Amino acid sequence: MMFGRNKQELVGAKDALPGRPERPYRVARDHVVLGTPIEGPWPEGHEVISFGMGCFWGAERIFWSIPGVYTTAAGYQGGYTTHPTYEETCTARTGHTEAVQVVYDPSKVDVDVLFKGFWENHDPTTPNRQGNDTGTQYRSAIYPTSDAQLAAAETSRARYQQALKEAGFGEISTEIRPAAEAGPFYYAEDYHQGYLAKNPRGYCNHGFCQVGYDAAAHGQDAPTRVELPDA
Repeated sequence: MMFGRNKQELVGAKDALPGRPERPYRVARDHVVLGTPIEGPWPEGHEVISFGMGCFWGAERIFWSIPGVYTTAAGYQGGYTTHPTYEETCTARTGHTEAVQVVYDPSKVDVDVLFKGFWENHDPTTPNRQGNDTGTQYRSAIYPTSDAQLAAAETSRARYQQALKEAGFGEISTEIRPAAEAGPFYYAEDYHQGYLAKNPRGYCNHGFCQVGYDAAAHGQDAPTRVELPDA
């Protein structure tokens, strides 16, 4: 409980913190691992999608490790508070989830490979929680930026739900809605960006979660799990 409310209950717009008109901090221009800009504009033909899968430190590393990803960034999305801070988001009074923005080149990596990294490396059946991390800011989410991505996300959810069912696991609780509806992606503070590259032994609760996802459906081969450096 925080400020008299349950952190696992999603706040409504009228009860959310008000935020501010501008970002109250600066972030580095370039990605600490990939060397690419973490803010647009993006190269022609590149696409953007965001994922929430618990703490964004480990989640971001999942995606920067996938070939064909141009850049990634940690941030906040899906809520009401404008330009929230980390401390505000952690109260569950902004409505945001900790999200990772992924910019990728679809000529080099199919979006289904990104879904593979997403589904396999967290538990999408635990609403507003990942392991010991509890609160709406840890909810599972996909925020597509195109109709094609949205359709692919919904197809991937159905496919992975079948795999979970066959393995004896529960129902997916992942929020899937267009980014235009979920609201802006707000960049997190600079120390969150590329956190596990800056702090190799830092906290991470992401890894292969028992049930595989077949990302070869579009004719693109991919490893059973995303290989990560030792933390």
